[in-house]
Amino acid sequence: MQQRIDVAAHAPEAYRAMLGLEKFMAGSSLPKSTYELVKVRASQINGCAYCVDMHCHDAKAAGETDERLYAVAVWRETPFFTPAERAALAFAEAATRLPDHGHGVPDEVWAEAAEHYDEPTLAALIVAVATINAWNRIAVSSRAIPGSHRK
Repeated sequence: MQQRIDVAAHAPEAYRAMLGLEKFMAGSSLPKSTYELVKVRASQINGCAYCVDMHCHDAKAAGETDERLYAVAVWRETPFFTPAERAALAFAEAATRLPDHGHGVPDEVWAEAAEHYDEPTLAALIVAVATINAWNRIAVSSRAIPGSHRK
């Protein structure tokens, strides 16, 4: 496998703008562990091996357990996630798979998230999902090599 293009090198202003979103997320009220889980789940859905690899390593470095990371793809069938994390994962799935729902995120998914997060955190969750989906599209389109971020 060979990377097609280094987007950061050829579109540095756009890359810096994406890093600005990450900076916003780092200061947001969305728990870091939840953000990492959302990034892993959206990346799995989008088939982004580079991002799954990166965010599993990032989550592990931040203290996430192997058990929970292994279970992200099947989070509904495990007891390892809190109700708030479940709501965030459901939202991440719905917002990543927009065409599957016809008209966006279903009301029941939104209502569940709204039970667990205040409006600033809900806004951050929306930005989190949008950001990882953009990163996934950059990495998949450019064929970013899994593991190359650790070099």
